[in-house]
Order: sequence, then C-alpha cells, then structure tokens
Amino acid sequence: MSTYLSGIQPSGMQHLGNYFGAIRGHIEAQREGGEHFYFIADYHALTTSRDPEALRERVRETAITYLALGLDPERATLFRHSDVPEVCELAWLLACVTGMGLLERAHSYKDKKAKGIQATVGLFTYPVLMAADILAYESDRVPVGTDQLQHVEMAQDMAGYFNHAYGEVFRRPEPVLPEEGRFARVVGLDGEKMSKSNENGIWIFESGKPLAKRIGRIVTDSRAPAEPKDPEELLPFCFLELFLDSDELEDWRARTREGGEGAPGYGHMKARIVEAVEETFAPARVRREELLADPGEVDRILARGAEKARAIAVGVRDRALAACGLRNPLPR
Repeated sequence: MSTYLSGIQPSGMQHLGNYFGAIRGHIEAQREGGEHFYFIADYHALTTSRDPEALRERVRETAITYLALGLDPERATLFRHSDVPEVCELAWLLACVTGMGLLERAHSYKDKKAKGIQATVGLFTYPVLMAADILAYESDRVPVGTDQLQHVEMAQDMAGYFNHAYGEVFRRPEPVLPEEGRFARVVGLDGEKMSKSNENGIWIFESGKPLAKRIGRIVTDSRAPAEPKDPEELLPFCFLELFLDSDELEDWRARTREGGEGAPGYGHMKARIVEAVEETFAPARVRREELLADPGEVDRILARGAEKARAIAVGVRDRALAACGLRNPLPR
C-alpha cells in the first residue's frame, strides 16, 4: 500500500495559486487508496519566522483552510510538524551520514542566500529535516512541484547513505509530479506568478466588495469590447480558465475573437470571475466560519493526526537507532 506525504508551509492566508497549485490536488488525492499524511511545517518555518504569535496564527489558519476546503480527517492525517519531535532525532541520524557537498548544492539554500536571507545552520540543514519528514512515515509517494523535486532526490540520497551504512532501514520515496495543464502556473493580478511576495494574489475566502475590488485590479488594456482580440493574450482569461467548464469557456473565447456587438468587455469578464470565485468557494467559506467558531475541533483534529503520525515515526526512529547501535537490536 502506498503512503503519500506532503508538507504544507504555514503561510497563513492561502491564495488561488496555493489552491490550484497544491491544495486542490491534496483534497482530490485523499479519495485514492493508501495512506495520506499532511503536516503543517512549523519546524521549517523557524528558518525565517521570528514572531511566535504570528506563527501560531498562520498554523491555525492553514489547518482551517485545508479542513474548510474538504480535507477529511477520516481519510487523510493532518498534523503539526512540531507534534512529532522524532523527526528531529531522525534528522540528526541522517546528518551524520550526509556530506556537506550535497547540502551546499540545495537550491533553497542557494536561492535564499542570494536574496540576502541569513544563512543560519537551520537554513543549511533544511533538506536534512525535510528528508527526515519524508522518511519518518515510510512514505513512498511524495507529491511535489518541479521546484521541490530536488528535496525528494536528496531524501533518496540520504536514505541510501544510511541504508548502505547500517542496513535497510528507510523506505525509498518517489516524487509525484503535477500534470501539465491549466493549473500548472497560476498567474496573479499583474500577470506574474501569483505569490505573497508579489502581493498579486486573491485570497481563497475573499468575498463581496473586497473580492470585486481585488478582481478589478487584473491588468487589461484600453481596447474596446467590440474590437476582436486573441483571448490567449488577455490576462482575465487566465482566471476564467481556472473556473469555467470547457463549453462555457469556448463560448467566451469565440465571442472575444469575433468581436462586434456581442463581444464581452473586460468588465464582463471580471464580473464572471467574481461570480465564479463566489460560487466555487461558497461552501468552504461557510465551513471556515464554523471552524473559527469552534477552535477546539481544530485542536482535536490536529492532535488525533499527530498521534497517528507519531506512532509510525516512533517505530521508524527506534528501528534507525537500533541499526546504528543506539538501542538494542529489535526483536525479529
């Protein structure tokens, strides 16, 4: 039976790029067979976070977002990273068999250092903790974007180093890459990749006037509605493609290409985007309000998830400790 694992950055308010790029896939994947583990990576967040209260709020908001959007705790295990301290023990064991050169080649380390982020030991050893995350739950399927592929490859390397030194302890993980298609790259209001750093995103749970105002910021040109246009060159169409079915989308395309009296203007396109966002996330907004009103339920879900995840991590940790001589051999 396959075991899937994904880490979720506790970045707080999730935008449409987060939803179509990752969350949507996680929610759909829980319908498949196998075990599914999703951890909110608060340990990893410490490489950049220095505000304890903000981190706690972001962790909770991330959990609420996943639960509101349809993550089922009966089908998938959701938990806080820091509720499974065994991953830190495993990270030390992996660090002891991993060469400096491998970590120096990590894209995340080089990229953040280039951006002027302080090169702490935590940032440098980030891939070791990530490898421990993957290996702790005996996961063999790790859904990642192409920019995260290296982390899975490094986890494979570290598992191999340990297994070569001490025997077969860790299960080899394999990456699961997203399919190419309309959700591969979600653009923001300015046409660049949607991200918090670009401040060009749309919050998943935005609604009403704030949503309409936000959608109104989608960049367009000054051409009149009646002028024929190539829809593939229009930024509003990137948003319509996220939400509309193929028949409706083709109708919008055809009228835009043809131009004339029946052609939609940018205002019509933006109004349809607002409507589609409202419709798509209406049930999730209701569920989010219920979870906000009952914080104890969120805590219980995270605690149950951590209990299940930790039971597996303890077994893997004990097996690794015994293999390298820090515990008596385990009974066969």
